[in-house]
Amino acid sequence: MGPITCVVQTNLQLDLSKHGLVKVPSDLPWDTQYLDLSYNNITYLYKGNFGILSELCVLKISHNSLKDISPSAFQDCPRLQLLDISFNALKTIPDLPLTSLRFLDLSENLYNSYRLGESYRSLVNINSLALGSPWARSVKVTDFSPLSAAPLRSMQLGAGHEIDGYELSSFTCLLALRELTLKMSFCQKPELLKDILQDLDKIDVNTLTLIKFVPNQCNVSRDIGKGFKGMNGLLNLTFKDTWFSSSVLTKVVFNIIQSSVQTLSFLNITFAQDTSEGVQIHSIPGYNNTVHLKVLSFDTIHHHQYNFPLISINATLFPHLTHLKFSVTGISIIPCNLISALPLLKVLDLSDNLLHDHGLWWPACSFAHVFPSLKELYLRNNKFKNLQFISNHTYEMPSLDTLDLGSNVITLRKNSWPPHLTNLALSSNVLGDAVFDHLSPFIQTLNLTQTGIMQLTQNNMSQLTALRQLFLSFNNIKSLPDDLSMPQLVELHVDQNSISTFHQRAFEGLTGLRRLKAGNNPFACNCDLYWFVTSFNKTLLIDWPLDYACYSPPDLAGMALEKYLPSRLSCDPWAQAAVAVMTILVVLTAAGAVFYAFDGAWYLQMLWVWIRVKRRSHQRAQRLGEAFEYHVFISYSQKDSQWVDTQLVPYLEGEQLKLCVHERDFTPGHWIIDNIIRCVEQSYKTLFVLSNNFVQSEWCNYELFFAQHWAMGIQQDSLVFILLEPIPADSLPKKFLKLRKLLWQQTYLEWPGENSHRQTLFWTRVKALLKVSHQSTTLERVAKEVASLCPLLNDTD
Repeated sequence: MGPITCVVQTNLQLDLSKHGLVKVPSDLPWDTQYLDLSYNNITYLYKGNFGILSELCVLKISHNSLKDISPSAFQDCPRLQLLDISFNALKTIPDLPLTSLRFLDLSENLYNSYRLGESYRSLVNINSLALGSPWARSVKVTDFSPLSAAPLRSMQLGAGHEIDGYELSSFTCLLALRELTLKMSFCQKPELLKDILQDLDKIDVNTLTLIKFVPNQCNVSRDIGKGFKGMNGLLNLTFKDTWFSSSVLTKVVFNIIQSSVQTLSFLNITFAQDTSEGVQIHSIPGYNNTVHLKVLSFDTIHHHQYNFPLISINATLFPHLTHLKFSVTGISIIPCNLISALPLLKVLDLSDNLLHDHGLWWPACSFAHVFPSLKELYLRNNKFKNLQFISNHTYEMPSLDTLDLGSNVITLRKNSWPPHLTNLALSSNVLGDAVFDHLSPFIQTLNLTQTGIMQLTQNNMSQLTALRQLFLSFNNIKSLPDDLSMPQLVELHVDQNSISTFHQRAFEGLTGLRRLKAGNNPFACNCDLYWFVTSFNKTLLIDWPLDYACYSPPDLAGMALEKYLPSRLSCDPWAQAAVAVMTILVVLTAAGAVFYAFDGAWYLQMLWVWIRVKRRSHQRAQRLGEAFEYHVFISYSQKDSQWVDTQLVPYLEGEQLKLCVHERDFTPGHWIIDNIIRCVEQSYKTLFVLSNNFVQSEWCNYELFFAQHWAMGIQQDSLVFILLEPIPADSLPKKFLKLRKLLWQQTYLEWPGENSHRQTLFWTRVKALLKVSHQSTTLERVAKEVASLCPLLNDTD
């Protein structure tokens, strides 16, 4: 984007490129920081076009049809730091009094001069400037003078056409300039390059890029590169998109190696051999200094002839060379002297060529001193095949720690690796899961991207004890193993695989993980992924959130994973368990409250007693004809014992009735319930002395309950009730529902109190009810006795 200091927020960027606009929209958001209006049809910029954009920092309006820009067009943009108005139709360089501007691109327009107006003196923060027009082919000494005090460090000049003129000292006013790109040709006037280089050396420009330095089919008769010889400040020199004949290339390189240049690059050049000897540099006559060149790069060479070029360069001329690159050059064999003649070479890049196993390690070469200092070897996109052969030769490079064999035709054979090799790339080879059997335990960085790996297991990874970075992108891995234990691993890439979910246990053994790339996988948005979405540390994900989306289920396909937020209750087992426990507790509490409110404990006890009664009733169903042990079992409250002992018992025993009274007749040592059941079963009648005390007695309740079920199941007329004191039926507790019903439906005898006449009638009725065995006989006897007592009743009245 350029050397700007403002921080542009993503949500404040507005891209209106390719919208067919003919003018700047008037409804732009006032807080826009980044505005792209490129590839439209805007022809003029007037005052007020950007009136409300006071926060605008970046403006791109390239590839329009701009013909004129008002000097006040940007006066309402005090924060503007980057302005790109390249590829337009401006016929003059516009006045731009922008004090905050740091990057300005005015290249590829139609002005005929590079002269800058006085307004450019206000560009006190300008850092980078690009100028270029097919009609501006001369550089004047006054063109850049308004920027003499500006902190301009980087400049691009030209539109790729032949330069017609250059006035000396045109660049010397730019004292801060350090990087210059000249997009122009010197085929017709190569002497102008010498003048330019002379000025650049005066102001210590250290980086120079020459684009279209020599056009295609150009025949330069003079020494075009003579100006490089003896330069003291230039450190980095690049030739790009240039035609080089063997004669020109020889002269250029010969002069450059006699300068201070340390990095020399040739990018996308076309090579034509115009001499029979090709490129020949064996010595430098008259040059007694050491060649400073440290980096030499040839990246993309197009061969004009369909034959191999002849190049013969004495490698010993470059004793300080540490980086050498031959990429996309078509070479298939490396010269033998290159292998041993560069003692300080640390990086060798031979990517994108036609090399094979013996092309690098030619059998005729001696490998006694093979790249003694080489640390990095890049052989990507060649025709290397035998991994065993290659691994054996790595032992001959004692300093080698990085080897890139990506995009070859590697076949796996039994091999071993030296311990000093710690970084290995085998990407884009068809290797499969078997590759893990051919790796070194000393590997720290391993690139297995797009190698056909199907499965990742702990057994495969257990031997890679030193591994810190692992790249497994573009494979067919379906999951990470739960038992994966690699605490030393710092970076892991598993994007573009077939992983549908991540299990939390898979990361428990990756305690040292700091960077993870796992996007573009077919994620199944379900509860298995809940923890990853809600709990995983997203700061570890270098591609979050843009590359994470749901693949299934179909109704969620395409949804961004960061927007998939299932409820914790639906996915968290602990939350579900907690809710279940709470629900159970609430239900139990409510049930307990109801149980307590409706005497549930009592009903449970009664149920148990009822079961025992039913069992005993079945066993004694045929015993009605047998003799009973007692005439009457008396059930009463202990608090009513005085009345029972002084009134009831003496009278009944005086009538020769055998009574069962719990205080004297319960069998010691037996359970009370069993005693109650036995007494009821062994008694012809059960007499209940009802009172408020009876209602409050738990044991009386048991006796009533059992006797009632005995009467219903075995002996229908065995119950006799004496009401010792009034008990309102509607005041009885709910658990006395049966008693309440009995008081409403069944006749009971009410104790008359101190009334002697009524007591006589009361005892007569009691005696009659207790001595009969059938209801009809009882009624007959009771009727006779009641008739005989009628006079007594009349007397009492």
